[in-house]
Amino acid sequence: MDEVLMDEDDDCPELVPIAGNPLSPGEQIPVTIITGYLGAGKTTLLNYILTEQHNKRIAVILNEFGEGSALEKSLAVSQAGELYEEWLELRNGCLCCSVKDNGLKAIENLMQKKGKFDYILLETTGLADPGAVASMFWVDAELGSDIYLDGIVTVIDAKYAMQHLTEEKPEGLVNEAARQIALADLTIINKTDLVNGEELNHLRDTVRSINGLVKILECQKSRVDLSQVLDLHSFDNKDGVNLAEKLQLVKTTTRPHLDKSILTVTFEVAGSLSEDVLNVFIQDLLWEKAFKNQAGLPMKVIRLKGIVSIAGKANQVMLQGVHELYELDETPQVWGKEPRVNRLVFIGRNLDREILQEQFISTVLKVGDRN
Repeated sequence: MDEVLMDEDDDCPELVPIAGNPLSPGEQIPVTIITGYLGAGKTTLLNYILTEQHNKRIAVILNEFGEGSALEKSLAVSQAGELYEEWLELRNGCLCCSVKDNGLKAIENLMQKKGKFDYILLETTGLADPGAVASMFWVDAELGSDIYLDGIVTVIDAKYAMQHLTEEKPEGLVNEAARQIALADLTIINKTDLVNGEELNHLRDTVRSINGLVKILECQKSRVDLSQVLDLHSFDNKDGVNLAEKLQLVKTTTRPHLDKSILTVTFEVAGSLSEDVLNVFIQDLLWEKAFKNQAGLPMKVIRLKGIVSIAGKANQVMLQGVHELYELDETPQVWGKEPRVNRLVFIGRNLDREILQEQFISTVLKVGDRN
């Protein structure tokens, strides 16, 4: 097969302008990132997706980061005990492969060799930061690639999740299990048959306290309705209408969460903003880490979503952020006669709702006075 891996010390390829217009999301191929702790059931979920009759041509990329993959082993992609990278074609038209880079080069190579897919699933290892991988695909889509980031799915082990979430980390380090939930668009609580009702309720409440926006599915043996896992459109303006409704239901985390740091904060402010105002606020928050909570700790946003009203625009604008990346994207939804209200949801560490809201309003007023 053609070489699809890059050595660590390889130079980054130069960006080459792409001829013609980039494909619209309808023509692009969606990429879903599947993450979760080792043993949570990612392998079972992927095997289920690969073997279920869904009439989709799916490619699964295993992002090893140097670790052996259970799915690769379960699909017997091995020879004399040596694991090696190859595309394994399955009977239902799906493909599976393993890569040791972040998968982007491998995916592009795959589509050149094998033609178009309906869907691409990228599995990250248990301790990898899905946000870093997501950012890469998100940016690549902006550069005119023919793939786009559809969503982040986190598989949670019902029996051991609370143990992972309460694990103490050295000062300054984030709890990986909590971060995976914070970044997720969808969480799948798996192995629900191994816990009682009270334990499941406690876990569900904890997931919601970390990420008030996330959708939760519950299952056994990773058997889920695939229509609820694929085609989430979490990173494009098709999510705008659903998001506007969802934001009204999100609540700020009201009690200290187990991780003592990652939680959801939401507020709304009436009126229209200038785009410059909004950029000043977001960049101070995401890039400069300029806002501190009452304890003097810098607020760190892992995921940011919102619907905002930009002055002079008839349509609602969707705000999306992952770590330090963010974008404003006009949605098809028109404001009409309803009051223009900016609704923002922040998921991250050391967040303080009152201070965030005060900073938002003071930034708006301060910049507005100068204009």
